[in-house]
Amino acid sequence: MIALTLSDIANIVEGSQSGGEIQIQEVTTDTRAIQSGALFIALVGERFDAHDFCQQAADKGAAALIVERQLDIDIPQVIVADSKVALGLLGAEVHRRCGTKTLAITGSCGKTTVKEMVASILSGLGQVLYTAGNFNNDIGVPLTLLRSTPQDDFSVIELGANHIGEIAYTTALVKPDIAMVNNVAEAHLEGFGSLDGVKTAKGEIYQGLTANGTALINLDSQGESIWSEVLQDKNLITFSKQNTNADFYGSDIAMSSEGYPLFTLHTPIGNVELQLSLLGEHNVANAVAASALAIQCGATLEQIKIGLQSLSKVKRRVDVEKLTEHITLIDDSYNASVPAMKAAVDLLAQFKQGQRWLILGNMAELGHESLALHKEVGQHAAPFAFEHVLTYGEDAKIISDLCGGMHFQSHDSMLEYIERNLTQLNQTSHTLLVKGALSAGMYTIANALKETYT
Repeated sequence: MIALTLSDIANIVEGSQSGGEIQIQEVTTDTRAIQSGALFIALVGERFDAHDFCQQAADKGAAALIVERQLDIDIPQVIVADSKVALGLLGAEVHRRCGTKTLAITGSCGKTTVKEMVASILSGLGQVLYTAGNFNNDIGVPLTLLRSTPQDDFSVIELGANHIGEIAYTTALVKPDIAMVNNVAEAHLEGFGSLDGVKTAKGEIYQGLTANGTALINLDSQGESIWSEVLQDKNLITFSKQNTNADFYGSDIAMSSEGYPLFTLHTPIGNVELQLSLLGEHNVANAVAASALAIQCGATLEQIKIGLQSLSKVKRRVDVEKLTEHITLIDDSYNASVPAMKAAVDLLAQFKQGQRWLILGNMAELGHESLALHKEVGQHAAPFAFEHVLTYGEDAKIISDLCGGMHFQSHDSMLEYIERNLTQLNQTSHTLLVKGALSAGMYTIANALKETYT
């Protein structure tokens, strides 16, 4: 973060300053992560009020506070009407002053993978600021922007949302030079209401572009007429997994014996043969999207090849680990949507040897469409006749029912079943794929397996 005086911060966040002048180089909203001299912003939510922890923040070394009411604490304070709005204003201004070329990415699934791919490619061109973990909401995005420095050559910012208006807010803070919706699908339907609601919400990312800003559009999955008005004055670049009408697309897709995709990437600056370091054919689409973004920033085909091949694994996102000689775990437990569930099924189907375990938890926030969408996943999985299909969560039961599998009421009972069968069949190769919404807690299954067998 760039250094700012407290009076400068007060002006930025439209607050009133109480106490002496100091310089700030660190901002936090988490008392567990306070560094000496930091500015602590007291956020207020439905179930918490961080004003209750401001004294604790001061005791841990916070040098100043942003608060919604002045507190009887002997450190400088900036009093604002809304501390979350203040966080957004501060993050946006810090990022603006750094003048970094900025890319913004959203989508129903794959956006984190695309973000990591782009960051890996662009690291070959310069210094890259990019979203850490899941800091992609109305609090995480400003915190990411606050990490901006003048030394950054590129910023790759992921924008997530579970309701209409959230991306409109965060993209107004980010003000990207280039924006992309990776895809649209039935996700967070409780907040969006329908697939058209998802399209409306995701398309908000293009509102942050200036006239003639660059908008990347997925020909396979996009907003159609819903986006037409916001896109009419933008520079449009298209991409697709395989549609040759797109500016960027893939062809000659094949899979290695270990499940890694190989394909030819077609771009306006030439073609290149790529092999990805991430499992699953669905990552071809993500790689095409990432390449399209990176080339807008000046990346060469060789830099794309190097960046994609050197990409580090993303924790709990198709994270493959050989637990023993006979047991391979594919930990994809971070989150789940219908397309991502189907992609996981297709990935597991590529493993032809031994026992294949499809271990799924509920998908979340699908509203009244939830059961039908879980059924859709079950119908997709059934023809593969996996040796084991295990489910957890009320609506996920229909998947195991359709696949002749087993449903469990608890993680413990599911884990007991898995471990018992792995012990009985310990000389047989096993591939276990674990996936579900974050709220389904399927990471507890993956973590337990790692602890037991490694």
